[in-house]
Amino acid sequence: MTDSDAGFDPTSLRPSLFVDGQWQGSSDGGTRDIVNPADGSTVAVVDEATPDDALRAVAVARSTFDDGPWRSVTVGERSDLLNRIADLLQRDKAELARIETLDTGKTFGESEIDIDDVTSVFRFYADLAVVQADRLIDVDRPEILSRVVHEPIGVCVMIAPWNYPLLQISWKIAPALAAGCTMVLKPSEVTPLSTIAFTKLVEEAGVPAGVVNLLQGSGAVLGDALTRNRDVDFISFTGGLATGRHILAAAAENVTKVAVELGGKNPHIVFADAVADDQAFADSVDNVLTGVFLHSGQVCSAGTRLIIEESVADRFVAAVAERAKTIVIGPGMDPASETGPLVSQAQREKIEAFVAGGIDEGATLVIGGTKPNDPSLEKGSYFLPTIFDHCNRSMNIVQEETFGPILTVERFDTEAEALLLGNDTNYGLAAGVRTSDAARGERMVRGLRHGTVWLNDFGVYTAAAEWGGFKQSGNGRELGPSGMSEYQEAKHIWHNTSPTAAGWFGTR
Repeated sequence: MTDSDAGFDPTSLRPSLFVDGQWQGSSDGGTRDIVNPADGSTVAVVDEATPDDALRAVAVARSTFDDGPWRSVTVGERSDLLNRIADLLQRDKAELARIETLDTGKTFGESEIDIDDVTSVFRFYADLAVVQADRLIDVDRPEILSRVVHEPIGVCVMIAPWNYPLLQISWKIAPALAAGCTMVLKPSEVTPLSTIAFTKLVEEAGVPAGVVNLLQGSGAVLGDALTRNRDVDFISFTGGLATGRHILAAAAENVTKVAVELGGKNPHIVFADAVADDQAFADSVDNVLTGVFLHSGQVCSAGTRLIIEESVADRFVAAVAERAKTIVIGPGMDPASETGPLVSQAQREKIEAFVAGGIDEGATLVIGGTKPNDPSLEKGSYFLPTIFDHCNRSMNIVQEETFGPILTVERFDTEAEALLLGNDTNYGLAAGVRTSDAARGERMVRGLRHGTVWLNDFGVYTAAAEWGGFKQSGNGRELGPSGMSEYQEAKHIWHNTSPTAAGWFGTR
């Protein structure tokens, strides 16, 4: 069975804009074809919002927050709502995963894991909402009741990327609902289908009209209406560095709070002592392979920079290359596929340009560097796992986030050199270290300037721990308690229970 044979009804998600509790089309009738990257077929047609639609969605979110009953909903009721959404996610897990696969190209198994992860995020914030308490402050005056309370920040604009559409936007929606905010969602115009399907579950769960509003469309068209809007209190964006910079500049006009996660160029550092025996060697090869080639490398935290100790580099790189050659590439709905296509032909063209640049810069192409020669994959946006050896930080292929199945290899001799290389990047999202020396491991994870550091593991996360980056990987945090704090304002309340005259200027 191919992806296109999965029985998906391309008309089932229209109308696909959701504003003020109503499903509707675009104000100018515009639509967009959504393409299956596995074979180039059109799997759905969705409505494409206009700037006027965006302005109306923000206005609805504003009036709902300011004047509607949502702010009076108790934390217990919001918690129950989040748990109902989690229940619906699990009820429709298979269908949501299938839609995600049709849209992004990732394997169905990956998509199922994504839906479980989304569910865990809603469960976490359902629990957190009811345990967060006011903070009492002792000011050593018995007549004063001083406390800090947390209130919803207000209207939130949420802009999600195309690689993990539902997962990434859930990191924004769940804490915002838990905090009591209203919101306008804008998934990537390339992969909006699972967010549309999810919004139908939000509606079914009983979220009041106007709390969650959904738009589809390109950032170039909708961006200013959303990010330069003084009715917006907070913008959460996950995506590329150039777009993130533009949003930060636009939001500055109104001093709108912004949190951005802008990707990474993530080192996976392997010391010789981590591969001293055959089993440790095989396990490390497997983890490096998975860390870079899962979802065809279209992961913001992918371990795209292998930084390997010189004494074991030749053998280790050769082993990773041999394993990479055996990766089964194919349509996401094919159970035999281990990884799927890139998200689009345009993305494949970007990867081809990176490969050509790497060769021109003098990196050694070990394997890959081209699309597969399998005729059955000709119509899809596939690209072979690619490894470049003997790389250095002067090369663009090492500096830039390629967002594809490309692994670059750098070599080191000392721990100090490994740490220097690991931090020698403009980004700082994630990093991995593999060593059997516990003291060395602790020195490395403390020294690396990255938001998440894995020691003898790679790529895992939990909804209970903060996620975000240092340096140009962004600012702010998602997940964990801090992920909810982004959607809240702290207010200090000073209550004098026995007021008297201040007496500062005396009396007349």
